[in-house]
Amino acid sequence: MSTRSRAALLGAVAAAAALTLSACGSGGTSGGGGDTNFVTGHNGIDTAAKSERAKAPALSGRTIDGKTLDVAGYKGKVVVLNVWGSWCGPCREEAKYFSKVSKAYAGKGVQFVGINTRDTSTTPALAFEKANGITYPSLYDPTGKLMLRFPKGTLNPQLIPSTLILDRDGKVAARALQALDDTALLKMLKPVLAEK
Repeated sequence: MSTRSRAALLGAVAAAAALTLSACGSGGTSGGGGDTNFVTGHNGIDTAAKSERAKAPALSGRTIDGKTLDVAGYKGKVVVLNVWGSWCGPCREEAKYFSKVSKAYAGKGVQFVGINTRDTSTTPALAFEKANGITYPSLYDPTGKLMLRFPKGTLNPQLIPSTLILDRDGKVAARALQALDDTALLKMLKPVLAEK
């Protein structure tokens, strides 16, 4: 392999790595410096001890199908909050797993809620949900303002896709800043669901 070919290959690998690390979003690094009281676990899942969890901000508004939703209404349930966009490749990869797990945990004290962001209309978002068998509600947040309500230094969503698990008290217990399969999603969900 020539030096020129080797340099081109290394450049392509570096570019691919940068794209992989940034996922679909333009989020940034972990929210805030200093002692954030959360622990990065395996596979990029961050968790917070029950005593150190931050309350999720007010998350309410119109859903992609035109209804009104307030996540605070699910207090007492564990909430799986998934930030996604129909244009996002990793979001398309994880959607079938979210559909599967949401149906398996229906009626078991778990509520799934999506936050659809950066779609310029609800048409592609509705098509995305139909194609992937998503039956839970999704807030429509085309400008990302709901994501910005989470304070820095907490387990806030920073990329698309991001997934948060809210405990029964509406506090953020876990976060992933990457696409998840059903196994990884359940590793986030089950410990919070088991809490008394």
